[in-house]
Amino acid sequence: MFKFFFFIILITSVLHGYCQPKTMAEIKSEIEKSPNSPLYVKDILKKKFKLDTIVVTRTKHFNSLADSLAYTGAIKKVYGPFNIQGQKFLVQILARLPNTFYRISQIFIDTSVFRYRIADSLGKSILAKLQNHQDSFEHLAQTYSMGGEAVTKGDLGWVARGSILPVIDKQLAKAKKGDEFMVWSNNGLHIIKLTDGPKQDNGVALMMRVFL
Repeated sequence: MFKFFFFIILITSVLHGYCQPKTMAEIKSEIEKSPNSPLYVKDILKKKFKLDTIVVTRTKHFNSLADSLAYTGAIKKVYGPFNIQGQKFLVQILARLPNTFYRISQIFIDTSVFRYRIADSLGKSILAKLQNHQDSFEHLAQTYSMGGEAVTKGDLGWVARGSILPVIDKQLAKAKKGDEFMVWSNNGLHIIKLTDGPKQDNGVALMMRVFL
């Protein structure tokens, strides 16, 4: 009996000495080494944490720190500390799933500016120029597009399946590299070019925030 209690006390002491890091570098290192980091944070560090599922929508021009880490971060790696709105925390990438990405370009005609009939006529004219090789998508986007993509010559970069308008998503699933097509949404007319892809890339990340 005494041997059993002595063993428990010994193990507890060892764990306490080994798992109570003092510096930020030690804390990050111990979280990374732990086979069950959420349990380690809860039971050993006695810190609050939150698990977040982050969906990556683009591979560049990220909307937030979470998006950027979800795409670029290494699994098990602990990043930070970060301080956002007075809240200090670390971030660890726990797991990741792939998604399908398309690199697309767009020319957008806003139907709040043009009537449907005029937008339709303009869209068909642009598509005809593209199909007859009378002009480039890049130049036509600079000339006609009424969205921010006019600055990038139509290029929207690599975008994830499920993160764009369903009508565009549906057509992309059937498209081949180089295909150009026209779709309508509630906002207007979209002339889309599948410039590259599809490809598999980092799509969803499970992340843990450890509050300090």
